[in-house]
Amino acid sequence: MKKRFFSIISIFLIIFTAVTMITFNAGAVKVTHSQQSNTFDDLDFGCKVKTKSDTILLVNLDTGVTVYSKNADVKRYPASLTKIMTYIIAVEHIDNLNKKIKIKEKALKSLEGTGSSLSAVYDNINKSLTVKELLECLMISSGNDAALVLADYVGGDKGVKGFVDMMNEKAKELGCENTHFVNPHGLQDKDHYTTARDMYKITNYALSLPQFSDISNSVGYYIGDTYYSTTNHIIDPTNSEYYYQYAKGIKTGTTDEAGRCLVTTAVADGYSYMAVLMHAPYDEEKGILDYYTMTDASDLFRWALTSITLRPIVTRETPVCEEKVDLSWEKNSIQLCAEEDFSVLLPESIKDEDITIKTNVPKSIDAPVKEGDYVGTATVYYKGREVSTFNLVADESIDRSQLLYVLDLLKNVFTSIYFITAAVIVVILFAVYLFVVVRHNRNKKIRRKQVKHYRHM
Repeated sequence: MKKRFFSIISIFLIIFTAVTMITFNAGAVKVTHSQQSNTFDDLDFGCKVKTKSDTILLVNLDTGVTVYSKNADVKRYPASLTKIMTYIIAVEHIDNLNKKIKIKEKALKSLEGTGSSLSAVYDNINKSLTVKELLECLMISSGNDAALVLADYVGGDKGVKGFVDMMNEKAKELGCENTHFVNPHGLQDKDHYTTARDMYKITNYALSLPQFSDISNSVGYYIGDTYYSTTNHIIDPTNSEYYYQYAKGIKTGTTDEAGRCLVTTAVADGYSYMAVLMHAPYDEEKGILDYYTMTDASDLFRWALTSITLRPIVTRETPVCEEKVDLSWEKNSIQLCAEEDFSVLLPESIKDEDITIKTNVPKSIDAPVKEGDYVGTATVYYKGREVSTFNLVADESIDRSQLLYVLDLLKNVFTSIYFITAAVIVVILFAVYLFVVVRHNRNKKIRRKQVKHYRHM
């Protein structure tokens, strides 16, 4: 009985200890990498520009940082900004931009009586235009007719409706949370809306597509002998009132309900920005015809390009902090540095004391450590506001002492709640065993005495 009992206890302890060691060992190598973030939408860059557009988003394209926003998540009617998504769907479903498409009159019937902006497409019914020509009609002279022809062609058996379904699916794919399309051109519909932030996501994606930048930045194009000019005066050097020399593209939009809308970019001195402006004042009956989106965009670009700088925070060679190292004979501490040279966009007028860095790393680091291993993160603060986060890595390699490792492993095992629980259970079982053995022996003695007593009777 004794041998069997101790065998069971021994097997139990061995199995439990092995499981505990595996648990500790697995936990020791688990590492979670955080992503570097450069987005801080509510940081005050000190913009004093007076704007008339009701909705604005100004984003630095080099870093993805929003440097100015105004009602950026309020739903707005996009008018012809819609055609940026139309371009995306068309190009993603037509491989050859030189392919010719026949202009069908029935595809344009829905535009009758709408007062739509038209392009060369309406003048070429029953003729054929290349996809590139249709895209120029779509983006440069903002032709609603071009939008419908492309939608009807790409939509196939489902026609324009099928194309619009693709637009909405793409919006979801791009992470647009407040966007819904009902047509490919942007004519007014209460269920046709987006936001400046969603419009930025859509346009930023479009910039990666073939010829989008070139077409959207063109001031005009020819179809045959006829020249068609852009609706985007901010890029047209012949328009002295609204032209801004650093502006590039992209798309205008105007309806009574949407007001003036504009998406445009600017590039200068190694910096690039995108501005999305929506619902600027526009009322033809009252004579409010100014392109306030363009003056707002120009003013914001000038401010950003002269007042915001990409400020270096740390270099790869600069130690950020020093942390304790365990399980090594050779060193008891290690320096941590940035994974790579790190800079953030900040107002040019900032002082060094306005910037602070706080680290988020373990209290101690177990060897072995290799140079460049991810260890933790550091967060940059500007006047107490979180700006961005970068990764911290080991500045050198440190080997592990096997003896210290084994001792540490045993310490972890024997001090773990699992082992302590198991030990308590073993003690209880042993106590029960002793109690049973003592009682058994006592009963045995009693029985022997009784047998002797009976024998003497």
